[in-house]
Amino acid sequence: MKERLMGQMIVGALLLTGSIVTHAAPGVAPVNNERYMEECGTCHFAYQPGLLPERSWSKVMAGLEDHFGENSELEEADRLKLETYLISNAGDHSSHKRSKKLMRSISSRDTPLRISKIPYFVKEHREVPKGALKHEKVRSLSNCDACHRTAEKGIYGERGIDIPGYGKWED
Repeated sequence: MKERLMGQMIVGALLLTGSIVTHAAPGVAPVNNERYMEECGTCHFAYQPGLLPERSWSKVMAGLEDHFGENSELEEADRLKLETYLISNAGDHSSHKRSKKLMRSISSRDTPLRISKIPYFVKEHREVPKGALKHEKVRSLSNCDACHRTAEKGIYGERGIDIPGYGKWED
């Protein structure tokens, strides 16, 4: 009873001062759109929308006729639905910690199309052994789920890293 009353007093004090503390969720929000998984996840890892800002997703979706060397055009209605999903869940609209870190590292003048070019991403991957990229299961830093065992869930913490040919990440 005493603890509950104390908790109510703290909440009341925070409301009176306007100092409400919110905690961001860890990682990035996982993909929760089946159509996106079907259209994009069949060719490559279905990147969570929170990994790029809105302006980047708009540019990606506007250039599907040459999507990193492939024609990935969609019917306009499908393209609009996917673009709406990506934009509304983009990193600059996210409350997730990793999304916020990624967004803070991007200049407002930049519109990155590759997650692997974002400054925060580059910094976090600077210690990856160069030989790891030659492994058939990795091949590129854009192949997130090759090393991040919980990438699909939006969890990219160091404890979940297991680099093929190298083993668990030890920092």
